[in-house]
Amino acid sequence: MSELQPGRRGAPKLAAVVLAAGEGTRMRSSRPKPLHRLCGRPMVFWVLDALRGLDLARLVVVAGHGSTRLVKTLAEAAPAGAPLEIVEQPAQQGTGDALSVALTAFNDDDDGDLDDLVVLPGDTPLLRPATVRALVQAQRQAGAAATLLTARLADPTGYGRVVRGRDGRVAAIVEEADATAEQRAIDEVGTSVYVFRRSVLAPALRRLSPDNAQGEYYLTDVIAVLHDAGYPVTSLLVDDPQEASGVNDRAQLAAAEAVLRARVNEQWMRQGVTMLDPAHTYLDSTVELAEDVTLFPGTVLQGRTKVATGAELGPATHLVDCVVGARAQVRGTSAEKATIGEDAVVGPWLWLAPGTVIAAGSVVRGGRHPEGGTASGTGLEA
Repeated sequence: MSELQPGRRGAPKLAAVVLAAGEGTRMRSSRPKPLHRLCGRPMVFWVLDALRGLDLARLVVVAGHGSTRLVKTLAEAAPAGAPLEIVEQPAQQGTGDALSVALTAFNDDDDGDLDDLVVLPGDTPLLRPATVRALVQAQRQAGAAATLLTARLADPTGYGRVVRGRDGRVAAIVEEADATAEQRAIDEVGTSVYVFRRSVLAPALRRLSPDNAQGEYYLTDVIAVLHDAGYPVTSLLVDDPQEASGVNDRAQLAAAEAVLRARVNEQWMRQGVTMLDPAHTYLDSTVELAEDVTLFPGTVLQGRTKVATGAELGPATHLVDCVVGARAQVRGTSAEKATIGEDAVVGPWLWLAPGTVIAAGSVVRGGRHPEGGTASGTGLEA
């Protein structure tokens, strides 16, 4: 009997793998691609956020190029959730090999009851948790061996095309470099986001071959392996194709930043923050704002900046890791690790050095405030 023959399924239990081993050569950077920052957080953290709401028994991240930095970052500040484990892909031999490496973290003694495995690429920071949950639901409702997230793109250049059989079912994913002219005309693409039935995944991975244009083990080829073995493979078309966007260079990084910034701004506006021009207001996702804060155009808030109720910031104000008290007014000011008291009026044309404390009710304008100083009253006072 073939090792790929369908068998009985156990009680549903879920694990996840994030493939973050890519070198990201097109980024032209010494920084590993998963650690490039978006709205103040490493890209891989946004991918991990997409797993929120899932009841995960295991969570494994595959590291590769620059793995020491990635491991350290994940250990120090990874989002809360299931215990996160890291395995290393020693050689970059493709996504199929990366998932095979991930499976070495699992064993039948401890994980024999795992039913499904969610697989996400480490460079899709726009993926939403609701989409991943819907993909898992589709997999379980269909009782499929694999369910892939697909998207329809006006310009599918660079993506693997979803090839369907005469019955309309998914038969294969063909990478662009290996596609025929007819296949390249297909506008439905694979997003590299999957849910697999764990019991058939490892045997399918063993059937992969690097006989392709890249000389790599393509994870996308698993779909054809399962289909040809008679397993049901299903798909879910993502409502917003933008979610499927990968980040491979600096231009795509900037495009993803713009999308995430818009999401962050919308979230704060719905929680009672006023932004006169959201398109020109830049907030890290780590910033904390109270209700009735007003942000004028050109405001940039980064790091662990906290702003209390009723404060007004901007225009042209840049704060990093600062604390702003209630009803304070900060105009045309740059500051790092400074504290601005309640009802203070600060700026314009002011720079506050790290450690600066502006007393409550103070009026401080113009110039440079000395590091570690305290200002009170009107003007700059050391």
